[in-house]
Amino acid sequence: MKKKQLAILGSTGSIGTQALEVVRNNPDLFEIYVLTANRNINLLIQQAREFLPDAVVICEESLYPELKEALKDLPVKVYAGHSAVAQIVESDPIDMVLTAMVGYAGLLSTIRAIKAGKAIALANKETLVVAGELINNLAREYRVPILPVDSEHSAIFQCLAGEMNNKIEKIILTASGGPFRNTALEDLQFVTKKQALKHPNWEMGAKITIDSATMMNKGLEVIEAKWLFDLQPQQIDVLIHPQSIIHSMVQFEDGSVKAQMGLPDMKLPIQYAFTYPGRILNNFPRLDFSQYHTLTFEKPDTNKFRHLGFAYEAMKQGGNMPCILNAANEVLVEEFLKDRIGFLQMGDIIEKILPSISYIPHPSYEEYVATDEETRKKTKKNINNCMEH
Repeated sequence: MKKKQLAILGSTGSIGTQALEVVRNNPDLFEIYVLTANRNINLLIQQAREFLPDAVVICEESLYPELKEALKDLPVKVYAGHSAVAQIVESDPIDMVLTAMVGYAGLLSTIRAIKAGKAIALANKETLVVAGELINNLAREYRVPILPVDSEHSAIFQCLAGEMNNKIEKIILTASGGPFRNTALEDLQFVTKKQALKHPNWEMGAKITIDSATMMNKGLEVIEAKWLFDLQPQQIDVLIHPQSIIHSMVQFEDGSVKAQMGLPDMKLPIQYAFTYPGRILNNFPRLDFSQYHTLTFEKPDTNKFRHLGFAYEAMKQGGNMPCILNAANEVLVEEFLKDRIGFLQMGDIIEKILPSISYIPHPSYEEYVATDEETRKKTKKNINNCMEH
C-alpha cells in the first residue's frame, strides 16, 4: 500500500506536534512531505531531522538563513514566507494537507491546496469562519473532501457516517465551559492572563485557550459547523459539558440522538481524518465509564460569555460579518496576552467594531482580505484609545 504523503501546516503547534505523533506511530501508512512553522525554528529543525520531509517552510523570513544553515547536511529543501507555504501545498506528491496554522493565516494556503485537488484535514477553524461560502464552493468545484479535525466537528462527522440521506434536526456542540464557568461576571474584570490560560481539560495553544475562556472558540465552531454540515443557525445548539467526554451530538428528525464519546485527546480526531473512512488500531488511553459517575450538561450564559452571542449574530448576518468578528478577536487576544487590555474589554471592543465596518453580503477573496485588514486597524486604534483613557 502506498504511503499517504502529508503536508503539515503549523507542525510546531499543538495540533501539528500531535499529528506528528500519529505519523510516528504509523510509519507504514504515512510519510511527511512538507512541514511548515511560523517562527519556532528549533522545533522545526528537530522535526525535519526526524521526518526528513521533501521541504520545510518557515513563515518568519528573517529566520531563513539560520534554518538553511541548520539543515544543509540534509536533502531537505528550505523556503520562507507565507507565499511559499501557499505554493508548496500545490506539490504533486501531496495527498492530504493538514491546516493547523493558527488564525486567518491559514486561509490562502487552504484555497491553493483545494485548487490543487488535495484532501484537506481542517484544524484551522478560522478558514471556514472567515470565508465559508468561498471555501465550500471551491471544495465542490474541485471535488475535494474537507475532513474536520476539531474534536467537536469530528464528532458530528463521525455521528453522520452512514446517515447521508437522513435529515438532521439539530446538532449539539459541547463545550467544557473553560476555566471561568463558575466565575461571577463581576469577577471576570480582574481575571489575569495566567488564570485564563489554565484550561481544565485540554492541552492547547495560547490563542485557542483564551478563546476557550471567553467561549469565542465555541462561537467560531458554531460558524464552522454551519458551513461543514450545511445547517441553518437555529439548527446549532451549544451545551456546557464540563467533563468533555461527549464531544458533540446529532439529533435526527425522528428524535434519535447520536453522540461521539472519548477521552479529551486531539490525536483521535487527527488520526480519523488521516485514515477516513477507515479506523486503525492505536495505543491511546481508553475511556473507562466506571471512572465517570456523572456526565452533566447546562446551557451557556451568554450574558457572561458575550462572545458566543456575537458569533451567533455574525453567523445570522453572514457575508463578511464573521470575517470582521474573527479579525477583531485575533487582535484582541494578542493584546490580552501582552497584558495591554483586560479580559472583559475584549467583548466591549468587539461590540463597537462589528457595526463599524462596511457589510458585504457575498464577498470575493479580495474583499475578505480588505475586510480583515480594515478590521485589524480599527481594533488596534480602539485598543490604543482605551489605554490612553
